[in-house]
Amino acid sequence: MESLRGNGEIDHAVAALRSGRPVILPTDTVYGLCANPYSEEPVRRAYKLKGRDPHQPSALLASDVDMLLECLPELRSRIGPVLRSLLPGPFTLVVPNPARRYPWLTGSNPVAIGVRVPDLPAPADAVLARVGAVMATSANRHGGPDPASLEEVPPELLAGCAAAIDAGELPGIPSTVIDLTRDEPELLREGAVTAEEALKRVAGLVAE
Repeated sequence: MESLRGNGEIDHAVAALRSGRPVILPTDTVYGLCANPYSEEPVRRAYKLKGRDPHQPSALLASDVDMLLECLPELRSRIGPVLRSLLPGPFTLVVPNPARRYPWLTGSNPVAIGVRVPDLPAPADAVLARVGAVMATSANRHGGPDPASLEEVPPELLAGCAAAIDAGELPGIPSTVIDLTRDEPELLREGAVTAEEALKRVAGLVAE
């Protein structure tokens, strides 16, 4: 694993992702273990490194909402306005996946997929601007604490990744997870946005 500075670290992380190797990127919440989402093998490699059950889902993290809708075009008319109102932000939104895209990200429920468009720190934002989207999960061993700094990422994850970008201390609170596949929004995990605020925001958008 290499941790570089400036344009060199961005180039290295982009090259690693494009070649199918996992990297560690900072997000707006915690440090994430990321991989190329467009094929199964890079995702499986990251899951094995983390010790994550392949039947568990991971998020598709996109550079912006337009890119997210390119990845999941079926969302444009149905839920696109809700996505544009909430994102970018510290949310993971579970959305319908009627075309069953990215089955290696969806775990045991192929008709739904978690998506994120975070407010990324500058170096990670530059990486995503070039690769478009990544698979993202917390850069911890399965069940371990969410890392707020690169120093808190387990050494075995750092050793197994091709690159790691350091953006200093992050909030350390994971994203708030909301299920938008049901008739009514359902909070699955309270995180960076409180349950009350999250449901209030989402309910108002869905009702419009």
